[in-house]
Amino acid sequence: MNEVAQLDLYGRTGPIDAHVARTAEGMAMNQVRVGLLVAAALLAMPLTAAAQQQGQPKEINLDEEGAAPAEAPTEGEGAGTGEGEGEGEIPGGEGEGLGDICKIDPSACPSINMDEAAKRDINAEMYAVQQIYALRRFRFEITPYFGITMNDQFVAHPAPGLGLNFYITNVLAVGVNGNFYAGLNSPSNFNFQTSRAARVGVPITEYAWNANANFSYVPAYGKFAGFGDFIFHYDFYVLGGVGAIATRPIAVVDPDNRTFEFKPRLSFHVGGGLRIFFNRWFAVVAELSDYIFFDELENPGIATGVDANNNPRAQDPTTWTAPETSFTNNVQAQVGFSVFLPFSWEYRLPK
Repeated sequence: MNEVAQLDLYGRTGPIDAHVARTAEGMAMNQVRVGLLVAAALLAMPLTAAAQQQGQPKEINLDEEGAAPAEAPTEGEGAGTGEGEGEGEIPGGEGEGLGDICKIDPSACPSINMDEAAKRDINAEMYAVQQIYALRRFRFEITPYFGITMNDQFVAHPAPGLGLNFYITNVLAVGVNGNFYAGLNSPSNFNFQTSRAARVGVPITEYAWNANANFSYVPAYGKFAGFGDFIFHYDFYVLGGVGAIATRPIAVVDPDNRTFEFKPRLSFHVGGGLRIFFNRWFAVVAELSDYIFFDELENPGIATGVDANNNPRAQDPTTWTAPETSFTNNVQAQVGFSVFLPFSWEYRLPK
C-alpha cells in the first residue's frame, strides 16, 4: 500500500491510506452541499410568503399583453346569479317546475289535458278589434224627423218625415222614407219684396208629399269622448234611391185665371248623415238629403186672344205652364232620432 504524509481533516500529519483519504474527502464535500441547500431553502420560504398576502385574490392587469381574458358566462349558466340569466330554463327540467307548484299548493296543480286541448277545433275568425257597439244586422230602424228647405229663397218647404230601414248586414240596409209638405209651404218675405220692387213674378211651386225607396250604406263608425269621460258612438251613412214627389205651381203671374193641381213626378234621392248613439237602440240623426226632379213651373207669359170656341186663351190650362220643365234640387236638412228594433241582440263571437 502506498503511504503518504498529508494533513488530515483535523490538521494532523502522518501517513494515511490514499483510498481512505479520498473517501473522507468526498463525504466532506457532500456534507457541504447539503448544508448549502438547506440554508438556501430556509432563506427562500419567508421571501415567498412575504410576496403575497394570504387571502387576497391575485391581481390581473388586462392591459398587459398576453393576459388571459376573463371567461364570459354562457347563457343559461349560473342560474339565479342575476336578473335575466337562465331565462326560459327551469332548473331540473320543465316538468319539475309544474311539479313544484303541485307540491306547494295541490289545489292549484294544473289539470289541463294538453293532448285533448290540442285536438280542439279552432275558429280561425278571430278579430283583434273592438266589437261594434250597436249591431244593425237583421234589425229595423224607425226614424221620425223634421226637414227644412236649404236652397229655395222664394218658398219654404218644411215637412215632417219618417224613415224605415231594414239592415241586411251591419252596413247595408234597404228602406223607405217620406215627407209630408201639404199645408206647410210658405212663400218667403224675400219673394214678396222682390216681386214688389222689380214688378216681376218669380215662378214658385209647392209640394204635397214625397216618397222614396232607398239603399243605405254605413262606410265608417267610431266613437268620441264628450262631457268629461262619456263615450259617444257614431256612424256615417250615405244613401240613394228613387221615388216620387207631388208638386204644383203657385199661381203668381195670372192668379185670376190659373189654378193648379198636384201631380206626382219622378224624383231621385241622394244624401248622407251622422248618427250618434245614446245607447244600443236609440240615436239622434242629422241628415242632408237632395230630392232631384224635373218640375213644372208656371208660364210667365199670358196667352192672348180666343180659341175656336170663342173662349179666352188665358183660361186654357194648356197655356198655364211653361213649355219646358225645370231641373230642381230640393236640398233638405233633416234632424230626428232613430229607434232600433229589437232592442237587444247577441254577438256571434264572444267578447
